Amino acid sequence: MTADGMPKDTSEAAVAQTGSAPAPRAQAAEHRREKFIPVTRHALLDRLTAPALWPKGDHREARRFLRYLDYWRRHSYSAKLLDLEQLYEPFSPDTDLLQTRSFTAEERQIMQKRLVSHMDELLTQGNFTRVDADQFHLILTTDDSHYGLDLQVDTDDFEELLIFYRGATEVVERHRDPMKAYLAWREVKVPVYQRLFILFKLKPFEKRVQELLEAPMPDKKKPLDRKRAEAIVRRQRKMLPETVLSDYIYIKLFKNIPRTDLEMAFPNTEVRFRLLDKIKLGLTASSGVGAGVVGTATKLAMISNPYTLVMALAGLGGVAARQVSNFINQRNRYMQVLAKNLYFHSMADNRGVMTLLADRAADEDIKEEMLLYTAIANVRFKVHDLKTIDEGIEGYLSQTFGVKVDFDVSDALERLQKEQIVTVLEDGTLRTLPPPEAALHIDKLWDACLDQLPDITTTGEGQEIER
Repeated sequence: MTADGMPKDTSEAAVAQTGSAPAPRAQAAEHRREKFIPVTRHALLDRLTAPALWPKGDHREARRFLRYLDYWRRHSYSAKLLDLEQLYEPFSPDTDLLQTRSFTAEERQIMQKRLVSHMDELLTQGNFTRVDADQFHLILTTDDSHYGLDLQVDTDDFEELLIFYRGATEVVERHRDPMKAYLAWREVKVPVYQRLFILFKLKPFEKRVQELLEAPMPDKKKPLDRKRAEAIVRRQRKMLPETVLSDYIYIKLFKNIPRTDLEMAFPNTEVRFRLLDKIKLGLTASSGVGAGVVGTATKLAMISNPYTLVMALAGLGGVAARQVSNFINQRNRYMQVLAKNLYFHSMADNRGVMTLLADRAADEDIKEEMLLYTAIANVRFKVHDLKTIDEGIEGYLSQTFGVKVDFDVSDALERLQKEQIVTVLEDGTLRTLPPPEAALHIDKLWDACLDQLPDITTTGEGQEIER
């Protein structure tokens, strides 16, 4: 056993790994370690309360305390969720409740910024990784589409856009093998994001038009006039349902989204033909129309009857209409593939996403706190030992569960300090409450929580204000 209560070989391995050469910059961002701990809190609780980790025989009291801490942490996120739901009230597209409040444009703007900020914080606590909108292209890949689609997204159409992912990994799927006449199966590794979060709000129509009018134009291109700018915005939004309005904020959570088809999760996704499809349709169309033209020209050369002329031209029109129909049918097949697969990737929408994320964030916090408390409860550590503690916990997770994570020791320590479970003495020593005292402390926090609610005053318009 090491001083931090974790297995010795694991801690040393973690230190050795930390001291190794940094990964090349050319590696994709998804290959770096994430803060997400892909282990259930129940599995951690069972292992962290094993008698071997508690030499003073406190493993039963430790289990009791950690369960108390779990319930207390969930309560704190329930309070955050209530605040989020109140902020989301004027922006929800799904509400079926009577609207009893009205907000000015300035109040809506303030609430909008607070909502986005709080969602950002909630996702960060849930150990999601943020992707800035201006770096969106960095998480896209140049590999062939998993679903055979060519998708394009215009992120400039959004007034608010949050993109987070968690769990960049691979899943194995079975496909028919074309090399064996589709009679046998082969396993294919598909890179996916296990969880993909998107929050978006469209820019008002007038604002987006004005942006296009003011945007610098490439050389040798005439500036847009208002009519053309409006036509561009309408064309960009023609795929959106009429119910999708710029007044609302939409929140989506997806599972197992292939990284090669990330764009499919956006509302303004434009489906384009792949190069192979363009070549195939182009050859088919040119050969069909060419044969029709030759046939029509031959009939016209031999024409002696006006009815024959009408029939020849009608035949040529039919050939052209058939080629147009081929293009439309191919596009419809693309849209069907997109809708079908997106249906099975969707997890939750809007308020449902908030509830799910609050639960996941509470999970991540309690797992981090259980690991840190167990690591320092029986050994005297100081603040300057945090790196050693961090590496020991990462090594423990690697050896016990085979997962490599970037443990956030500072965040977990800050929360335990706030709850007065851990205190830092004048000499920098980390002092933890023993398990029986820690459980009693959480019990007292529960008793006092209702008395500590902030005083809420309601304005004449129904808006709540904390005093």
